[in-house]
Amino acid sequence: MSRSRLFSALCGYAFLVNFSRVVMAPLVSVFIATFGVGEATAGLAASAAWIGSALPRIPTGYLLTKVSRLTVVLVAGIVLAVGAASAAVAGTVTLVVLGAGLAGVASGLYFVTGNTLVSELFPSRVGRMIGIHGTANQVAAAVAAPVVTLAVGATVDWTPVLVALNLPVDEPWRLVFVALAIAGLLTTVVTFVVSRGVDLPDAGAEDRDFVGAATAEWRTILFGIAVMGMLGFAWQGVFNFYQLYMESRGVAPGIARNALTLVFVAGIPAFAVSGWLADRLPRAPYLLGLAATFVVLVFALTFASGTASLLAVSVVLGYTVHSIYPAIDTFLLASFPDHNRASAYAVYSGVMMLAQAPGSWFVGTLAEAGVPYVTTFRGLAAAVGVVIAALFVFQRAGRVPN
Repeated sequence: MSRSRLFSALCGYAFLVNFSRVVMAPLVSVFIATFGVGEATAGLAASAAWIGSALPRIPTGYLLTKVSRLTVVLVAGIVLAVGAASAAVAGTVTLVVLGAGLAGVASGLYFVTGNTLVSELFPSRVGRMIGIHGTANQVAAAVAAPVVTLAVGATVDWTPVLVALNLPVDEPWRLVFVALAIAGLLTTVVTFVVSRGVDLPDAGAEDRDFVGAATAEWRTILFGIAVMGMLGFAWQGVFNFYQLYMESRGVAPGIARNALTLVFVAGIPAFAVSGWLADRLPRAPYLLGLAATFVVLVFALTFASGTASLLAVSVVLGYTVHSIYPAIDTFLLASFPDHNRASAYAVYSGVMMLAQAPGSWFVGTLAEAGVPYVTTFRGLAAAVGVVIAALFVFQRAGRVPN
């Protein structure tokens, strides 16, 4: 078996674990209607997947000093299946939150391990392969809302399937999690099969000092956290309430639901193109430039008027924000030496995810308190802008790692 086949299986993993996180956004309004909860509780359900994604990342870095990358990838697939199955049969919103959190744990296990493994499988083209891997990730984000629409819409009668699975016939959204659980198990089996006989890299063989790696690479880690912590917090709040925000601006509900799809579709080419550019441009200035553009576009989203203008800004915002992910991963994974890579990346990833995970809950809480989405989004953009401006100053002064 070749490394390319294993890489294809890893792209399948990237698709599924990201789908488990982003599918919560188009389900926020469904949870509100199904369980009779407010925006804050529904936002917590969305945040749970991201909090779950954050919690295992630092422990995963330590785990990778003891066991192989492949073992952790396979465990992630099993955890994903269990979490999705739990959400599918949940009788209360609390159990949905727990299931979403467990599925999020699988994504945390996978992304720390999978991104590291991809960079080590193809060390001469890290940006390109991280970009392709991220494209699979982004396709999941693009299809999440249409999948929910297919499940909860009136175009398909899912009653026979729901009856066969002993699920409530008036809650077809549960089938999304059933399918995710089955796909998680199948992908785990396929990955195990295609990995047999692959010449796996030994680049991380000397990565055995977790604390030492974090200490040695602290400047690069801190830079990554500074960029993606606040920006990710803001983006969490924006995209998980994108549908409700668009409806608050007068966009028809059907168009509002699929506006988020438009954002994610625009991000599909962004991963491949940005990964390619990250291999060729000065990495820190490129990354900070993208982050500054994100700030401008969030402000533009709040000032745009009319459905056409809002959708146009959504396309550019989707492309920009999703260009940031391969840029930051390429910067970090190419900067960390072999003997520190997995451990240092895990520390960055874990702290960064913990910082951004409560974004949905934060926005939901403000919305429930009566704060308009426009006001919240502008405040988030301003906070990100302050951080990025400070980092630009440090970069110009030669204080940012290259």
